[in-house]
Amino acid sequence: MDGSHRRAGTLLGTVGMALIVAGPVMLWRGRSGRKEIRTELAAQKITFPDHGLPAELADYTGRRVETGPEAHAYAEFIKGNLAHATGGRTYAEITAELHAAGGDDEKLAKLRQTAFMGQSLRASLMSAYQAWHITTLVTGLGAALTGVGAAMVATADALTPCSSNHS
Repeated sequence: MDGSHRRAGTLLGTVGMALIVAGPVMLWRGRSGRKEIRTELAAQKITFPDHGLPAELADYTGRRVETGPEAHAYAEFIKGNLAHATGGRTYAEITAELHAAGGDDEKLAKLRQTAFMGQSLRASLMSAYQAWHITTLVTGLGAALTGVGAAMVATADALTPCSSNHS
């Protein structure tokens, strides 16, 4: 075996071992992140109502929000309620209206507070949903890195001479 094969085998083995170490760390972080998201969502004790959900959310009736997809569904529920309550206007639009009215319109002030609270809760739920997707990505990459690392180590072993007398 020439030196270039030996160097390639050493490089493959070293990188493969690094991936074999990094992969399980990513798997562990993905799983622990997912568990943390579940714990935080459960602590909020958010439950879908038993009635009044739009047809596309009917499957969630009475369920607690404890997963990323459930957080997304509840955020969509809030979006619908908020659009109804504000006439489709955002917090920024209502704030502009309130300022244009001199800031003394009590009805607009309450509507602005409703919009702020609804949009804040919706943003928090959407963040949980996005974090859920990131944990899925990290877990998948961890599994892939572990597999690629193992393949690289196996390839390195195939490139390494069986006996040290071949130098």
